[in-house]
Amino acid sequence: MKKFDLYIIKKFFTTFVVTLSLFIIIIIIFDVSEKLDDFLKRNAPINKIIFVYYLNYIPFFLNLFSPIFIFISVIFFTSKLASKSEIIATLAAGVTYNRIIRPYMIAATFFAVLSFFLNAYIIPSSDKKRVAFENEYVRERHDKYVNNTHAQILPNTYFYMEFFGNDSTGSGVSLEVFDGNELKSKLFARRISWNRKNNKWRLEDYMVRKYLPTGNHVVETGRYLDTLIPFNPDDFFRRNDDVMAFNINELSQFIEEEKLKGNENLHFYITEKYRRYAAPFSTFILAFIGVCVSTKKSRGGVGLNLGIGIFISFIYLFVIQYFNTYGNTGLMNPIIAVWIPNFIFAGVGFLLYRNAQK
Repeated sequence: MKKFDLYIIKKFFTTFVVTLSLFIIIIIIFDVSEKLDDFLKRNAPINKIIFVYYLNYIPFFLNLFSPIFIFISVIFFTSKLASKSEIIATLAAGVTYNRIIRPYMIAATFFAVLSFFLNAYIIPSSDKKRVAFENEYVRERHDKYVNNTHAQILPNTYFYMEFFGNDSTGSGVSLEVFDGNELKSKLFARRISWNRKNNKWRLEDYMVRKYLPTGNHVVETGRYLDTLIPFNPDDFFRRNDDVMAFNINELSQFIEEEKLKGNENLHFYITEKYRRYAAPFSTFILAFIGVCVSTKKSRGGVGLNLGIGIFISFIYLFVIQYFNTYGNTGLMNPIIAVWIPNFIFAGVGFLLYRNAQK
């Protein structure tokens, strides 16, 4: 029986690698045709296109859709086994249906663990280079300024700015520090600028009003003040793709910081975090469904089973996107939103298993 396991696992890996190779070619062709004008318009160097962009883009894309590739691979090679009556012969020899499924689950475990570490640590690290390339050579940066920015930057510390531009300068600044409900100090400044060399803010024409326990207050004014306000100007113009380039630890820390600031995109960040935990489980579910769909010998052969598999794949992607949208916008708890597709398709897999040829 060990030979049977090795045979199935070998076929699983071989078909998966072939499927990935074909999709890599298709992905590159379509992506080059879509972004060629941007590459030429912004004079993107060939070596950066190949070794910075595509070297980091392909793993990101393939890992994102790896459960679908695994699903199609399972259906393809299992349907070929069924068409040659190998599945029927195996069942006739006394091998149970659950025993046939076991090597598929062993291979799916390997892919699920690999997918989690790629999602959580490896791909976000390389994705920083891809996002930086897109920001420089592909994307149009429409975010020129922001108005009326409010943020809680520390416990009991609130920051406000009337205007801030992508040249790292702003105006109309105030910084309030509270002790419970009691205001301890308030800072005003006419202008503010960010020094990227020493990571400090410079305030111009500032005034600090400190409130004393006696009820009096002390006022300090000045022309310039260099300060370490814990606020990064890049946060003003951060895109969702930039956040997806965080590894799981960076993302968790970022979410805690954004909770203090009351960021309106917080639901998107939380959904992205839990999606990375839920995504690997889809590998088991889709591999299981693939076995149940393709072990039955049919007149339509491999083509019919592949058609059914592709149809299920599209439904699966639609359901994921549908519920992720609810999680991203806060209309549904992000944890529930990312796990519902897995529960739905686990139920579909159970129904297919009940009706599979055993």
